Amino acid sequence: MQHPQHPVAAPRTDTRMRVQKVALELFAEQGYEKTSLREIAERLGVTKAALYYHFKSKEDIVHSLTDDHNARIDELIEWAKGQPADERTRSEILDRYVRIVFDGAEVFRFMEQNRAAMQAMEQGKGDRLARFRDRLDALVGLLAGPDAPLRERVRATAALISASATCMIGWDSHEDPAELRAIALEIAAELVG
Repeated sequence: MQHPQHPVAAPRTDTRMRVQKVALELFAEQGYEKTSLREIAERLGVTKAALYYHFKSKEDIVHSLTDDHNARIDELIEWAKGQPADERTRSEILDRYVRIVFDGAEVFRFMEQNRAAMQAMEQGKGDRLARFRDRLDALVGLLAGPDAPLRERVRATAALISASATCMIGWDSHEDPAELRAIALEIAAELVG
């Protein structure tokens, strides 16, 4: 006799990702300010208490989105530090960075569309912005080299910023995201040189 298989409970990270996805959908539909935790819970089909177990506030959800994005960049930086400083590594850094940016396109759009809410959320928390700058500086150093002249550092910065801007501006308007990503990567690589 065969025993019925019991479904395995979804890991906590799966629930967390579902909450993030639904929150982003609602934020896009109604705006950050007009979306409540109750509405997020209803769309998920869970109680507000169950949602509260994972996130205490909308701000916590937003911070989780940016923290996840930043963690991927931190992983990239750590990986790159252990690689030879050559053209192949620079190419791989750019490729991985562009992937991270394009994977986070919805988060970038949310932040752009809700600038006032984001600024209010970050008021008095300058450390997040400082950490972003530190990450950007680290990537620039890895792309251009630690003692690179100013021109090379500016080129590396422009490459990273252009990939990010392409993601925010062009993602929705292009029917082939893979083509857009490839073009963004190609131009970033040209900028680095």
